[in-house]
Formats: sequence, C-alpha cells, structure tokens
Amino acid sequence: MRVATWVERTDLQLRGLTPFAFTLLMVLASALPWHLPSFAPVTPAFTAMAIYYWSIYRPDKLPYAATFCLAMLLDLLTGTPLGLSALVYLLVQVILNSQRTFFHGKPFLVVWWGFSLVMPGIALVSWIIASLYFNTLVPPMPFVIQAVLTILLYPLFAVLLSALHRHMMRGI
Repeated sequence: MRVATWVERTDLQLRGLTPFAFTLLMVLASALPWHLPSFAPVTPAFTAMAIYYWSIYRPDKLPYAATFCLAMLLDLLTGTPLGLSALVYLLVQVILNSQRTFFHGKPFLVVWWGFSLVMPGIALVSWIIASLYFNTLVPPMPFVIQAVLTILLYPLFAVLLSALHRHMMRGI
C-alpha cells in the first residue's frame, strides 16, 4: 500500500477548495457594475451561476456555511440589504440539493433549462425582499435584465466550471 506524500495530500485539499475559491471570485466579479446602454448598471449574477453548478455537481465542496459567508460578503460589497443574498442562495442550494439526482448526469440543455427556471425565481424573491426592505416598490427592470443576462451567460460559465471540475477531479 502506497502512502500519499504531503504534497499529494495538500494538492487534494487545495483541489477541494476549488468550488469555494471560484465562487469567491464570482462574488468579487458580481460586485463590479456592468453598464449596458440605455439601462441601469446591471451585473450578471455570477455568484448564482457558481452556486447552481456546484450545488448540482459537488455540493460537498460548497457547504451551506460557505454559501452563507460568500453571500453575506456579496451583500456587503454590493450594498444590497444584508442577508438578502444569503437567504436567496441558501434557498436555491436547499432546492437544488433535493433535486440533485434529477440534474446529475443529464445533458447540458436540461441543466441550463433548470437554471433558466431558477434564475427568475432568484430575481423575483430578490425584488420582493428589496421592495419590503426599502418599503417601496423597487423598479423590477434591473432584476429582469440581470436574470436574462445571467441565463444567457450561463453556458459560457458552465464550460469554465466544467473544466475546473475536471481539473479538480484529476488524480482522485
């Protein structure tokens, strides 16, 4: 029986941090405003893409506590009501963990279809909570634009996330 060296064990541990580290990068990317002509500054929900992907394929590597911390950081960086993202993303993670077996192993179009159902839900819940928080009806258009933009960008990020996942699993 071969004993793993310190370097091999460290490599495996660092690979296990890939979902958290990538999602952290997506939190930082989500804090950057994108300016689309004729629209309010809207940023795709990069964090939602990462949480959706890892909740389906490696939920053990992005536990609820990590999602909570990342979402709270997102709220702090973007100035949204503190806890809004945590509530929404934890809800998404709980729902996806219960539906994981349905999505796992399915063709990409099925996974994308699932994301296209989840993202409007994220936008709707976020809009409702923001409206309640500010005690006024917040304009829904930025939430709609963000949802559509995120759904359209998901295939590009799914390719990147899939490559990261394959790299993470290499040698395991």
